[in-house]
Amino acid sequence: MLPRGTGVVTRRPLILQLVHVDPGDGRKMKDENGVEGDEWGKFLHTKNKIYPDFSEIRQEIENETERISGINKGISDEPIHLKIFSPNVVNLTLVDLPGITKVPVGDQPQDIEVQIRELILKHISNPNSIILAVTAANTDMATSEALKVAREVDPDGRRTLAVVTKLDLMDAGTDAMDVLLGRVIPVKLGLIGVVNRSQLDINNKKSVSDAIRDEDAFLQKKYPSLANRNGTKYLARTLNRLLMHHIRDCLPELKTRINVLVAQYQSLLSSYGQPVEDQNATLLQLITKFAAEYCHTIEGTAKYIETAELCGGARICYIFHETFGRTLESVDPLGGLNTIDILTAIRNATGPRPSLFVPEVSFELLVKKQVKRLEEPSLRCVELVHEELQRIIQHCSNYSTQELLRFPKLHDAIVEVVTSLLRKRLPITNEMVHNLVAIELAYVNTKHPDFADACGVMNNNIGVEEKQNERTARCSPQG
Repeated sequence: MLPRGTGVVTRRPLILQLVHVDPGDGRKMKDENGVEGDEWGKFLHTKNKIYPDFSEIRQEIENETERISGINKGISDEPIHLKIFSPNVVNLTLVDLPGITKVPVGDQPQDIEVQIRELILKHISNPNSIILAVTAANTDMATSEALKVAREVDPDGRRTLAVVTKLDLMDAGTDAMDVLLGRVIPVKLGLIGVVNRSQLDINNKKSVSDAIRDEDAFLQKKYPSLANRNGTKYLARTLNRLLMHHIRDCLPELKTRINVLVAQYQSLLSSYGQPVEDQNATLLQLITKFAAEYCHTIEGTAKYIETAELCGGARICYIFHETFGRTLESVDPLGGLNTIDILTAIRNATGPRPSLFVPEVSFELLVKKQVKRLEEPSLRCVELVHEELQRIIQHCSNYSTQELLRFPKLHDAIVEVVTSLLRKRLPITNEMVHNLVAIELAYVNTKHPDFADACGVMNNNIGVEEKQNERTARCSPQG
């Protein structure tokens, strides 16, 4: 049934599912759409097309392999799914994997051995699978790559069964008795010898039933004491028995895992609520809930309040009163100014005339220079508040209602719209800060109470200093 030939023939994994059907099974007529026959096959990639002829199945496998892997010995890890219905098979699922290639040929890459090895390990590493290690009888079992790879993932041999093929091709005067008895390499699940059809038999269209009959005759002649424990029929029964026992052993764990997953997804399904009947009303409701959650986070009345760090309105308050406030307090009003700078500004403001009093022009010039220094921390404050407003979006997303989680695209759209809106308002806010600073620079209000109090304090300090200087002068010794 499967393609045969020289070199690398299996170039894609073939998942073969054998389904036993009774001669009177009603599925036959239903699946075959009236096509007569006891055996038929179906491919997953051809949907409901029926293949009553195994030669057509073989040709379809070759065509599908070439479609993905190319025509020049390429390899692909994309499997081909084939289901065979027959009264002559037992219920069994097999995975036919490519043989390990040592030297790349055709379009195969230089690391073809590594790729095939990884492909094989990917399938046989599953602890729920049974490994069928196939080795030819006319080769040394001690050098079997199949058994070597199988032992890497199954060192105890609990799920490895060895199959010895080509018993009829051994050199004259030799036999596989020691191999089949496990004296060369013991395998816990056993070793089973088979005789397959040759390429000439396939070309002559020798039937599988005739091949099995000839196989039985060969085993009775060459290995009479082992004939009842070898052969294709015994291999099929053994695989079916091992599979049933393996399923029985793995079923409790699988059942537990399935029940846990069912409970998880049932809970998730229940959390999504009832089906949506009015889409417009639901859309308006979700947007309103997100907006309300955003406002509640700023106001501190959100349902989910962070305990690990400040967020929302509390963090904005911290930015204004702590970060921004401390920055303003740390600004030295006379920072960057010294006596030379002040005197230079006064002299430049008086022109060619000596000054008796401090010109207001120089005073405003120096004051505006210092006020301008407040613009940079103010813009930084705007940036910090903008970042926090964006963090609130993420906070609302993490603790949003389950209804909104039902619609991930709507959620992403809401986040994008709000983020875009905040981004558009940032330049406008920065412009407002520039305008506020420009307003302060445009008019220096010397009548402001704070300015008057500062002048009073300064005058008092000057008066106290003058009195101290007078007392010092009177108390100084006469020269």
